[in-house]
Amino acid sequence: MSRVPEFVSLHNRSTSLIIDCRGQSPALLYYGSKLHDDESAAMIALLSTRQEAKCSPAAEPPLSLTPTYGEGFTGAPGIELSGSSDQWAAGFTLTTIDRSADKLVLHCEDITRSLELIHTITLDEYAQLATFTTSVVNKHDEAVQLNWLASATLPLADDMTKLRAFEGRWSSEFQTQDHDIFMGSYVRENRRGKTSHDTFPGFVTYAAHTAEQHGSCYGFHLGSSANHRSRVELMADGRAYAQAGELLLPGEVVLGKNQSYTSPTLYVGFSDEGFSHLSRQFHHYVRANVLNHTPDSKPRPIHYNTWEGIYFDHKPETLMELASNVAPLGVERFVLDDGWFKGRRSDKAGLGDWQVDKDVYPNGLQPLIDHVLSQGMEFGIWFEPEMVNPDSDLYRAHPEWALAVDSQPQVPFRNQYVLDLTNPEVVEYLFSQIDDVMKTYPDITYIKWDMNRDVNHPGNLAGRPAMHQQTRALYTLIDRVKQAHPQLEIESCCSGGGRIDLGILQHTDRFWTSDSNDALDRLSIQRGFSFFFPPEVMGAHVGPRDCHITGRRISIEMRAAVAMFGHMGMEMDPRELTPHERQVLSDAFAIYKQHRTLIHSGDLFRFDDDGLNINFGVVAQNKSQALFAYNSVKETVRTTPGKYRFTGLAKEKSYRLTRIWPTEIKEYSPSVLSKIEGEVFTGEVLTKIGVQLPVLFPQTSLVFKLEEA
Repeated sequence: MSRVPEFVSLHNRSTSLIIDCRGQSPALLYYGSKLHDDESAAMIALLSTRQEAKCSPAAEPPLSLTPTYGEGFTGAPGIELSGSSDQWAAGFTLTTIDRSADKLVLHCEDITRSLELIHTITLDEYAQLATFTTSVVNKHDEAVQLNWLASATLPLADDMTKLRAFEGRWSSEFQTQDHDIFMGSYVRENRRGKTSHDTFPGFVTYAAHTAEQHGSCYGFHLGSSANHRSRVELMADGRAYAQAGELLLPGEVVLGKNQSYTSPTLYVGFSDEGFSHLSRQFHHYVRANVLNHTPDSKPRPIHYNTWEGIYFDHKPETLMELASNVAPLGVERFVLDDGWFKGRRSDKAGLGDWQVDKDVYPNGLQPLIDHVLSQGMEFGIWFEPEMVNPDSDLYRAHPEWALAVDSQPQVPFRNQYVLDLTNPEVVEYLFSQIDDVMKTYPDITYIKWDMNRDVNHPGNLAGRPAMHQQTRALYTLIDRVKQAHPQLEIESCCSGGGRIDLGILQHTDRFWTSDSNDALDRLSIQRGFSFFFPPEVMGAHVGPRDCHITGRRISIEMRAAVAMFGHMGMEMDPRELTPHERQVLSDAFAIYKQHRTLIHSGDLFRFDDDGLNINFGVVAQNKSQALFAYNSVKETVRTTPGKYRFTGLAKEKSYRLTRIWPTEIKEYSPSVLSKIEGEVFTGEVLTKIGVQLPVLFPQTSLVFKLEEA
């Protein structure tokens, strides 16, 4: 066996990652801006040497990638095991390393307990983003129970004193909350059986005074659609670390001989240029490695979703009327939402019976599909495969197919239960039902895949907690559907944004970001979403005049401006639109089509939050053009608002400045906007000085376009 080196490293054009292999088990020594000296690792290790402290261990238990009870670690262990002997006390020794230009695989063993631990670390070729996964293999004749395995445990630099978390609720996802990192543990746990609306598996650590365009920060996101746990701890000895992994229920993972478990992937981005730069690292990674963007990628079509237009009131002639109404506006995809299948006249019945309701559609869906296609639009459809209503043929035939806990009543939740995807019969049934619909109607090119309840009783037929296997079975089912029907794109919806993560995105094509279409709500939701995900996977619809969730009435101009910077669509009854509103929507859709390549490939620059406005820009990677949005939420506290600085432009270039939205604005008096229309300014002046904003009513949006002159 070859000798393990003291240090191993990965580098890309801007980033270095160094693993310290000198101890028993490997640890992250450095992850940050690129180091150019070959001796940097040894220098960092020497400069980081800690001495024995009073009333403390002479040699501190290591803060390794997977710290253990066996090593004497007094923080949160990276692995928790139990078995017939002392597997709880496992401690692993690094034995071999496999490496390539962008990947390290670190093999560790506990020979005494016949266990193997494997760390896989990658560093993206371009983005400042690394991934971490950990696997455990049981090589013992006796089974071992795995209670916890963190994807990684990573030390935090001592200047990382702040934490930004993402929380919320249904219709108010991705709300940011900032905290001081304190002595003790900040822990977020999710047991909802989905990613959740309230406990997003991601956080940002940052140095004091870090802002959108400056400062050091690290972003952590666990790509898992199951239960999960995140922890940031500052220990009494002064060391701090971040840790994340799948939250396993008792007895959920039991490993027989030669069986293994692999953690979800932990994605860790780095920036020394502020939060926006950190987000761009995630966006670049997702585009290159998850979405596989190419210049020939299909543009994201404008959606019309029927849900808030008709809910369950399905009539073929009404739906055809809606299609005829929205197509002239510029809509490119018509999505038939909930209510098309057998017995589905409300949310109280029908889930599981995925056959077209002949009482509502006596001639099937083909006449509607033909009409939609004749209007120049694609056709999509809604499914909620993981769920079943007690009032359904499926449940009456197979009540044992629902996840449940013996002797405990189901928690009522939207009149539905969760199907057991760990049961192969259930998965086979669901695939055949979806497959039959797709074969019957091959012109369907889109599925909105929904999930509308928590998994409160995740017990399968064997009486075991099922969420780990349930999630993997879901991924496999989605992949199987897409392989059988390559034309399909699939949207991940979960009562809005309850299942948004890089685990499910590996198998789907976009997210439904939130059930709230309220433009003011959406500004903060979409801002939080943008920390980790690019705009092209962010479903963003222009909702009804009076929002069905908040009751708030916001102008059609602002609703359109907010939706324009995602994957744009509309969701309302279009027959209620006034001629003015129809014209505004048509204009907005035309602007989106003209600029969606820029919006879905450019670099995002968020502005710092001033409590009054939510502003941002999207700049082409070659700096040749840009769109900037000014969204006034609250009225300025001064007589006139401040200046708008176009962050992200090339200072040496010159740009022609144009306001492209809205077409008309209501001003108290003539402003500078009329004087600067079409004028040319240097990027340096636009960035440093900016433009004086006009006095406008609150809840007004402006969109500026800049093109290299």
